Amino acid sequence: MTPVLDDAFICDSVPAEIMDHAWAMGWRHFGRHFFRYSTQQAQDGGLQTITPLRIDLAACTFTKSQRRVLNKNADLRTEIAPAVIDDELRALFQRHKQRFTHNIPDTLETFLGPYPTQGPCECRMVRVFDGPRLIAASFLDVGQHAASSVYGLFEPADSKRSLGIFTMLLEIQHCRTAGLRHLYSGYATRESSVYDYKKQFRSTEYLDWSVGGWRPLQGDGVS
Repeated sequence: MTPVLDDAFICDSVPAEIMDHAWAMGWRHFGRHFFRYSTQQAQDGGLQTITPLRIDLAACTFTKSQRRVLNKNADLRTEIAPAVIDDELRALFQRHKQRFTHNIPDTLETFLGPYPTQGPCECRMVRVFDGPRLIAASFLDVGQHAASSVYGLFEPADSKRSLGIFTMLLEIQHCRTAGLRHLYSGYATRESSVYDYKKQFRSTEYLDWSVGGWRPLQGDGVS
């Protein structure tokens, strides 16, 4: 039986090794606000079971479909740098959020806080350009031996490029190069949801709230 969790706290600064431990216990954060919860209400009024996910970076290999995404976007320019929020990103976010009809986010600062370079931990951003035009970005927090995806956004007009998957693949490659062990890909749900794309990455594990341990996602009745 899944325990009911709904925990939160506020913190301005967390050491890298403590972030690793917090992610392993199912915690996430938006700015200073740390949280973990085991259920949420679905659009139809029912309850969904929250499933924290992480990717074993050493074991992960890309599927044929994911390799096609990389090849399809080989013409784009990508960069990884310390996370900042500027007007270009805010404008992209406003276009990106028009895709949503439920739980529509307010601002990019909702996820990153107003000044992501000031903590509570190190935050990096992936940016993707088509010529001079910014068409996608994602943000990831970095600990001592792990990282955690925070948020991704892309230009809706370029949706055929699968840019959300593309930035996740770039995050995986970056974390491998940095010698990290895990990339926490965020929350999904045990039930089918818009977050199912996170379950498509090989060597994904999920946190079993009932035992407090991580298990392989594939073949365990979750995906």
